[in-house]
Amino acid sequence: MTTEPLSPKPTDGAATLLTVWKSAQARLKAGRIDSPAIDARLLLEAAADASRMDILTDPYRIVTPQQQAAYETMVERRLKREPVSRIIGKKGFWKIILNVTPDVLSPRPDTETIMDIAMLAFTPQERFTAIDLGTGSGAILLALLTERTGATGVGTDISSEALAVAKENAANLDLNDRATFLRTEWAAGFGDASFDLVMSNPPYIPTDHIASLDPEVRDHDPHLALDGGPDGLQAYRDLAPEIKRILKPLGVFAVE
Repeated sequence: MTTEPLSPKPTDGAATLLTVWKSAQARLKAGRIDSPAIDARLLLEAAADASRMDILTDPYRIVTPQQQAAYETMVERRLKREPVSRIIGKKGFWKIILNVTPDVLSPRPDTETIMDIAMLAFTPQERFTAIDLGTGSGAILLALLTERTGATGVGTDISSEALAVAKENAANLDLNDRATFLRTEWAAGFGDASFDLVMSNPPYIPTDHIASLDPEVRDHDPHLALDGGPDGLQAYRDLAPEIKRILKPLGVFAVE
């Protein structure tokens, strides 16, 4: 069984979702950009107000000159090694979509390993308390709360700008009633044995290695979220006693 495209193939060479996507994909590949097809599609979705399904099922949909111009600008930015998440202001993490700004680390798939631990440790309706130390965009805490409806949690950060992003993400996900965000250094101000689950993705890049990172990271992620001190382990030294202090007996912690 085959499915016909929703729009007929144009005969006048007009720009369509398919043609502009393929063109951008070729340019990104020539520019040695990783994942050129995925990046070109994500940018096109944003520029043309299209979904992935639109591109697949309606490839001959006309792209307007205004949409083409917006897409061209986005592709040029990507060719200069600006991450897609920075260009469109959003990033997927686990099963949620988050707003991201230059004030927060763009969530990484690697960090989802923390979610793997949490999913095994607590059942879907189990009631428990969690804290995300150095929450940034709120990615870890908010992903957890969407999966574990009996949980409540706190995200901490020393950046007021990051906390504003996390609060906005919580509101967008309708999690304001179960997520709280506080400006403090790691777990400062919290009582002993306060949480069933402690999570964190602390900075772990040695200071003198930051200059050698890919431009997408070095030039666009906040260095505060990257710099782990001379050997990359300073945050872990700071966190270890705090985690032990605030974790309830038989509690669980997961740190990337």
